[in-house]
Amino acid sequence: MPPVSLLVIGAGDRGTGYAKWALGHPDRAAVVGVAEPRTVRRARLVEEHGIVPGNAVSDWKELAARGRIADAVLICTLDRAHVEPTEAFAALGYHILLEKPMALDEDSCRRVVTAVEKAGVMLAVGHVLRYTPYTQALKAVVDSGRIGDIVSVQHLEPVGFWHQAHSFVRGNWRNTDGATSMLMAKSCHDLDWLQYIVGQSPKRLSSFGRLSHFTPANRPAGAADRCVECLVEADCPYSAARFYGGMLERGEHRWPLGVIVDDFTPQALERALRTGPYGRCVYACDNDVVDHQVVAMEFPGGATATFTMTAFNEAADRKTRIFGTRGELYGDGKTIRIYDFLTRGEEDVTPLRLGEMTAAGGHGGGDAGLMDAFVEAVATGDATRIKSGPRDSLASHMAVLAAERARLNGTVETVPDLR
Repeated sequence: MPPVSLLVIGAGDRGTGYAKWALGHPDRAAVVGVAEPRTVRRARLVEEHGIVPGNAVSDWKELAARGRIADAVLICTLDRAHVEPTEAFAALGYHILLEKPMALDEDSCRRVVTAVEKAGVMLAVGHVLRYTPYTQALKAVVDSGRIGDIVSVQHLEPVGFWHQAHSFVRGNWRNTDGATSMLMAKSCHDLDWLQYIVGQSPKRLSSFGRLSHFTPANRPAGAADRCVECLVEADCPYSAARFYGGMLERGEHRWPLGVIVDDFTPQALERALRTGPYGRCVYACDNDVVDHQVVAMEFPGGATATFTMTAFNEAADRKTRIFGTRGELYGDGKTIRIYDFLTRGEEDVTPLRLGEMTAAGGHGGGDAGLMDAFVEAVATGDATRIKSGPRDSLASHMAVLAAERARLNGTVETVPDLR
């Protein structure tokens, strides 16, 4: 069987990261085309994968205009540019891996689902948390009945002070109008993961959260608009000069430093910090997304769950407690601890660890797991290998949208019927 041929639409960190899987599995997949407006990013992918020049273009519409020239497509554009290419490539018969979120509103999410179902193609949404060895081990414990029926869940996403500053204060996802809500941009992973573990989609949700710290009101006296010009920078934990400069000095030529420079040199970093968005004072940006939020959920079977997202911590793995009728489970992203009510005994399960739970670390094996499942599904025609298909992803996106409505309106929201 020849390798599955892939197009990459958007050669940013996500598109490049997914595509890199093919380099390690040349017998299973090959990247044969790329659409990316940034010349440096496009050229880098061409060189890495040996893409012929004619298949490297700036606009995805140029590739779509040629009909079906590959088996599948990885759509990794920015969040607001997911729907149109998905509809176009689905109509051409491409199987699609679509980076999360699938879309940003209910109508657009439904358009994605309609497009792939009408065309009869497979869709895998980039909910990489479903595919990690850790998640698979935890779900196996839950599904085995060892802790009985799930009664309630506590789930924490410790975003990390520097990640919040990078992505959600200075970065692409800082502003709701320009991108989307924090809950959709970052934590749609988590509501989707809870749905996967519990085995049901939440039906009713409430939520509270706000932007508390990264505002002009908290700007230190004497702070400049840019960290490289700031007299109080040395006392600021959010200093861009110290964070990105430290990565450069340590030779960490990867995300998130790779987001702001193409050349890993002091000169390139200096220019970026003086002229680009990532050098701005965190108290002088145009951000409006929340820096902390809680969501309370009720599932159709009666189970409840709480989800907390907060910026104010050391970036770390997610932490989860699941309370069942026969036992309790605690997971910290590395180890799963099970307490049995009957025996009062404890057991620790340590799944295989495949990298850190970051974009640079491949999300603990989630990126590779997603690519492995998607390519296998395309090669065999077996859609059941995909754990994040269109209907499951539609359900979790509807829950995210309902939770954000609840936060904004001070209401308890019911997830709409998915028909």
